[in-house]
Amino acid sequence: MIRIVGWLLAVVLVGGVALAEIPLNERRTGYELLGPTTKAMQDDDMSNPGMLWVLDGEALWQRKAGTSAKACADCHGDNSMTGVAARYPAFEVKTGRPIDIEQRINQCRVDQQGAPALARESRELLALTAFVARQSRGLPIEDPLKDERLKPFVEAGRALFAGRQGQLNLACAQCHDDLWDKRLVGNLISQGHPTGYPQYRLEWQTVGSLQRRLRNCLIGVRAESWAYGAPEYVDLGLYLMWRARGLPIEAPAVRP
Repeated sequence: MIRIVGWLLAVVLVGGVALAEIPLNERRTGYELLGPTTKAMQDDDMSNPGMLWVLDGEALWQRKAGTSAKACADCHGDNSMTGVAARYPAFEVKTGRPIDIEQRINQCRVDQQGAPALARESRELLALTAFVARQSRGLPIEDPLKDERLKPFVEAGRALFAGRQGQLNLACAQCHDDLWDKRLVGNLISQGHPTGYPQYRLEWQTVGSLQRRLRNCLIGVRAESWAYGAPEYVDLGLYLMWRARGLPIEAPAVRP
């Protein structure tokens, strides 16, 4: 822990001024920084532990729920979610702001199935999200700014990414723009692109969402984290998707 704090303090001292955003043609997914063993684990669906959540999600997709006794498949069919993960968070007219896939699933459960919303980070919600995201594997992330309604929320996410936070007074950009490909306690720092969520992290020994990872980062810089589903997380996730536009979806990814 002392080593981590010392390294981060060094970032504060020498990385005080953030560099420009990484040019689009120089953006790399975290997969490209993995070692061969972890790459092989992600590439083989029989070895990728995240696929257990995908299989659970497939079963839940077919299961009737709520007062309507409907399954997701009753409205959407079996494999109709191709491209969805590449374009979320998306603008929701009902709320007047973007929502992420997890919020969309819960909205359908409450409004269409008459079922209670699933808890964030629950096995069921992660499984359904992984099942949806898996259907977009290999597709490029779409540019959120194709929908002009999303522009203020992308900008809000950009401000969060660039703003210093916490007792260590660090910004996301200082690591993921300025110091990517450097090492933090033996692990390579990625550019922070959200291409593989929900993802299986060896550190967690389970699947987690992008919001869980963002909370980890906030805790790491000793900042106060927001509640799961908070608008700040959604805006930050939307900006990260804009930043990763054109990169391929790889869910469920495997990371150290």
